[in-house]
Amino acid sequence: MPVSPTDLEQWLTKPEGEQLEFKEARSQFSSDVLTRYCVAIANAGGGRIILGVNDRGEVVGSAAFANLNRLRQDQSNRLHLNVEADEVFHANGRVVVVTVPARPLGLPIHYQGAYWMRRGEDLVAMPAEVLRRIFAEGQPDYSADTCPGTSVEDLSGDAVEVFRTMWRQTSGNDALTNTSVRQLLSDAELIDDRGGVTYAALILLGESRAVARHIAQAETIFEYRSQAATTPYEQRLEFKKGFLLYFDELWDTINLRNPIHQFTEGLLRVEVPGINETVAREAILNAIAHRDYRLGGSVFIRQFPRRLEITSPGGLPPGVTVDNLLWRQMPRNRRLAEAFAKCGLVERAGQGANRMFERCIAEGKALPDFTDCDDYQVSVKLDGEVRDENFLRFLEAATAETTSSFTTEHFLLLDLVHREQAIPDHLKTSLRLLIDAGVVESVGRGRGTRYLLSRRYYRFAGKPGAYTQRRGLDRHASQALLLSHIEAAGQRGCPMAELQEVLPGLSRNQIRGLLRALRDQDKVQVKGRTRSARWVAVS
Repeated sequence: MPVSPTDLEQWLTKPEGEQLEFKEARSQFSSDVLTRYCVAIANAGGGRIILGVNDRGEVVGSAAFANLNRLRQDQSNRLHLNVEADEVFHANGRVVVVTVPARPLGLPIHYQGAYWMRRGEDLVAMPAEVLRRIFAEGQPDYSADTCPGTSVEDLSGDAVEVFRTMWRQTSGNDALTNTSVRQLLSDAELIDDRGGVTYAALILLGESRAVARHIAQAETIFEYRSQAATTPYEQRLEFKKGFLLYFDELWDTINLRNPIHQFTEGLLRVEVPGINETVAREAILNAIAHRDYRLGGSVFIRQFPRRLEITSPGGLPPGVTVDNLLWRQMPRNRRLAEAFAKCGLVERAGQGANRMFERCIAEGKALPDFTDCDDYQVSVKLDGEVRDENFLRFLEAATAETTSSFTTEHFLLLDLVHREQAIPDHLKTSLRLLIDAGVVESVGRGRGTRYLLSRRYYRFAGKPGAYTQRRGLDRHASQALLLSHIEAAGQRGCPMAELQEVLPGLSRNQIRGLLRALRDQDKVQVKGRTRSARWVAVS
């Protein structure tokens, strides 16, 4: 349908964005540049680029692309989309409207080696995360596909019975006890109506020979090294069979060399394993459930004396990043994740990362380390060292005594406060419960507010003086200390940098507030300005 002057007037009232672009192009415009804009618009869902209009939405007229048929043909051939071009004759001159359809589902458009997108006023190449998200659009669930040439006989009877038992225990449905194997698998959507076996069934329940023949990449390799990763392994196990046939064996192997940390709490001896079973199992489940089975690599589990590393093929699922993996869920293999959920191994909606973080914090260990993740692998490192035994004891006492339940956000806050890190805005609303529970204390007001663990933690650590130092003096005592120092300086006065050394626990703005209060009491005054300013006592 041709573009009308009324259409043009409506577009001129709208701001530029990913789907609408204005260009003056008074005399000419590069065909290649136009293509890049068309690609960016198609990748954003379709829209228009209008030539002969400035950034303010004012028509200035354009003589570019006199041959609209050639324009349509060139752009359509380059984008492999049906690009339209129309001209509208406005009172202020000719306007060319290029209309670009949306890209196909799951297929970003590229030109001259780049998948273009709009970022602010610029065109930039799409980052890998955006590309991965687009490629994943509309993709069928690989684990839900049936595997050609397989039958129920390719599934381990032992694994099926383990699955039956776990599903019955999780669901409380005793009727599953007498359900036939085919009906059980059909109800779990692990086989289709014709008895076709899904890849999820092979991954979870497959016999060794069937896994090796039909989905050899569904292999988990365990290696133990007593020293650095560059040394030869001292033990290597290859698991190429249904996951339910080796999950417990894999944990038992890890646990054989799992160091135990011991400390006393009163008359009791408390033992904390270096690698927490819940954390390790969650990390392994995530690797199996969310890896990319279209890639040929294996899941690797590498154990060291005080560290466990788990690496799986394929980057994080679309939309999930290292920064948001606690809050964003996007299962890559939904059918497999649903089967795990049925037998109580994982929550279908989650990825288990929250439990991993909570347990690591509660045991005084470093957080799970995902920094080695890239576009081709997901890697998590679990540190088995108890970094702060006192923090562990403090959290045990705090969680035992409070009537409130701590969420993942609360554990993250406790870890940040313990490490004296800044609190991100999205977590600040969860601080109130910790303060009300007497676990965290706040010092100061407004932007200068600081947070520290309660006095009890420092008693556990045997450092009550450190608590006083961290909390600092009250406002009256701080003013008195500043005044005493300024008076001792005499007419020389004190620059701000020197006063910050007197109260190192306070910010520059907090010290300014104390000085203003002393000035309002006619006890001090400032001489000079900016860097040469000095505070002196009023005689």
